Amino acid sequence: MTEEVDNLVLQHLRAIRGQLDVLSDRMLELTQRVGSLGQQMAHLNVQFANLSVRVDRIDARLDRVERRLGLIEA
Repeated sequence: MTEEVDNLVLQHLRAIRGQLDVLSDRMLELTQRVGSLGQQMAHLNVQFANLSVRVDRIDARLDRVERRLGLIEA
């Protein structure tokens, strides 16, 4: 009887270990995906900053052109 109980406990422990292995693999995959999303967000922030700088330069150039043409007061 005790041998059957020991076998049953071992079976349950093996099943639990198997489930933990699957969960561990899934957690690793999710961690990698979140890291990838973080990198993509950082890249988008850099691109946004670059666009902002370009728009600022265009604005300054437009102001200079408008002043030269006398469209606005200096």
